[in-house]
Amino acid sequence: MIRDDEAAFCKLYAMYKDRLLYFSMKFIKSREFAEDVFQDAFASVWQNRRFLNPDSPFAPYIYTIIKNRILNLLGGIEKEQELKKIIIRSSLDHAEETEHAIVDKDLNDLVKKALEQLTPRQRKVFEMSRNQLKSHKEIAEELQISVFTVQQHISASLKVIRTFLIKYAGVHADILLLLICLHN
Repeated sequence: MIRDDEAAFCKLYAMYKDRLLYFSMKFIKSREFAEDVFQDAFASVWQNRRFLNPDSPFAPYIYTIIKNRILNLLGGIEKEQELKKIIIRSSLDHAEETEHAIVDKDLNDLVKKALEQLTPRQRKVFEMSRNQLKSHKEIAEELQISVFTVQQHISASLKVIRTFLIKYAGVHADILLLLICLHN
C-alpha cells in the first residue's frame, strides 16, 4: 500500500477527500470542522502507515477513523455546550441573587423610612403587632391602653405608611403595604 510512498498517500488523500468531507459535513454541518476531521484522519493514517494491512480494504478503515473523529468532536461540542449552560445558569442564579438582595435592601430601606413617619407610640404598637406578633389584647395590656386604642394606632399607622409608600413607591405601594402587614 503506502508504507513510505508519499505519492501513494497523496493519491489516496485526493481520492477520498470529497467523499469524506461530504460524509463529515452530514454530521458536523461545518466545512471548517469537516476539513479538520479529514486532515486529522489522514494525519493518523500517515502516522500509522506501517501498521496498515495492504490486503485490507482502505475505505472501511478511513471511514471508521472519520466516524470516530466526528463522534469525539460532537461529544466535545456537547460537553462544551453543557458546560456553557452550567456557567450561564450559575451566573444568572448569582445575578438573580444579587438583584434580589438589592431589591430586598431597597424595600427594607423604604419600609424603614415609612415606619420613621409614625409617632413613637404608633411605631411601638405597630412593631409589637407585626414584628412580635402580639395580639391587640396583649399589646393593650402591656402598654396599659385599651384594645380600641391599639386598633386606632394600627389603623393610623397603616394610613401613614400607605401614604408614604404611594409617594415613594408609586403603583407598588399596595403590594408593599401588604408585604409589611404579612411580614413575620
